[in-house]
Amino acid sequence: MKRYQRISAFVLAVILTVLSIPLPVLADQLPYDTYNYDYWDNVVATPAAYVPDGTISGVSLEVGGFAGPQDICVAPNGDLYIADTGNDRIIVVDDRGEKVLKIIDSFDNGGTQDTFNAPTGVCVSENGQLYIADRENRRIVVLELDGRLVKIVENPQADVLGENYVFKPLKISVDYADRIYCIAQNMFQGILVFETDGEFSGFFGTINVTLSLWEKFWKKVATKEERENQTLYIATEFTGIDIDDNGFVYATNIDEAGEQGVRRLNPRGEDVIKKGRNENVGGDLWIAASGTYGGASQITDVVYRERGIYSLLDRKRGRIFTYDHEGNLLYIFGGIGTQEGTFNVPSAIEQWGDKLLVLDAGRAEIYIFSATEYGALINEAVGLRFDGDEALAVDLWKRVLELDENNELANSGIGKAYLSAGDNKMAMKYLKLGMNREYYSVAFKRYRSEFLKQYLGYGLTAVIAVPVLIALVNKLRDRTESRRKGGTGK
Repeated sequence: MKRYQRISAFVLAVILTVLSIPLPVLADQLPYDTYNYDYWDNVVATPAAYVPDGTISGVSLEVGGFAGPQDICVAPNGDLYIADTGNDRIIVVDDRGEKVLKIIDSFDNGGTQDTFNAPTGVCVSENGQLYIADRENRRIVVLELDGRLVKIVENPQADVLGENYVFKPLKISVDYADRIYCIAQNMFQGILVFETDGEFSGFFGTINVTLSLWEKFWKKVATKEERENQTLYIATEFTGIDIDDNGFVYATNIDEAGEQGVRRLNPRGEDVIKKGRNENVGGDLWIAASGTYGGASQITDVVYRERGIYSLLDRKRGRIFTYDHEGNLLYIFGGIGTQEGTFNVPSAIEQWGDKLLVLDAGRAEIYIFSATEYGALINEAVGLRFDGDEALAVDLWKRVLELDENNELANSGIGKAYLSAGDNKMAMKYLKLGMNREYYSVAFKRYRSEFLKQYLGYGLTAVIAVPVLIALVNKLRDRTESRRKGGTGK
């Protein structure tokens, strides 16, 4: 009996011990992994930068379900424009996502009520005009925000396009001069550019090929048909587009290698993107060779946010990758799944105040994501660095390290601030932790120079003083010896 009592007591003790072990809080768990890559490209878990914060759907807005929506746009005043593609309409929602302000499904075109046919792209310019990529009508429609027609941009004319080219616009963006940048279906020559008056002016973002002397000669003597058939570019399939505050165009493209899913194109169409220390702005670094989610990330859209920060949307794995102006990967969140906050067929991404919106064409819903303390701290610290205020970002980076002690970007940011302040020793400490070899080398050289300057004087003094002291000691010794001998002689 005592034996059974002892066994029971032991089992009870084990149960109590197990129950006393703290377990993860289920409420804090997310339906997706949050991670980043370290200096060696290893996956490291991180706190969540963004978390799900609700949805917007046609049902919740009481306008009937969306049907295969393809694009969203946040107007300068915060209103949300939705390209409800399958329903041939544009839905305008207030800046709180609660009320439908307008449904645009037709417009007056010279006295005739005209309609849309599968609108796939939508954009509101800084000048307050609405641009719609009306795909199956093969045109771009430009309206005033009250619905009045401004102009219609139709099939562009160019030798390189050929006589049988069918214009089907997919995504559009507009710069400060009201130039239209358009991604079209089955168009590999580049982004189509239309001037303010709607005239086609050429391609943007193509990769030029250096021609040989023979190719240059052939180009001059070739017929029109021969020139049309001559390939003078590297084919690129663009998928999404946005324009930053300085007029630089961010354009996403399919990259089978998974190394560059976005370009930053200057006014000349040259790619000036920075790839960061991983030499990669293409999404995930580690990818499976096969399977449903095997292969490189497929970047489908981009949103330029502010102060050099931009986010990419991966339609293959449903992840959002956010980078700074130097190409450093800041954080990753999102995924494919059935839980709230995961996606089916993600198609577009936008910034909405301090939140991020992701349009899921498969589920016909818009998902809202809010920044956590961790994400907000990184955003602000990176923004201060972009503004040139490294010192002001130190406290923010230190708080980031409290939440994520292995955050290399935070350590590097603190190290750069110390370097700017002239504290090279502290700079070396944090830059080493941040695996920032470039700036560590600078800090080390400066620290070595300071060390030499500080102690070289002492060294030279010692070099001079030691012989003098030796001479003095010898002189005193000789005098002492001489006196001793003189005293002995008396």
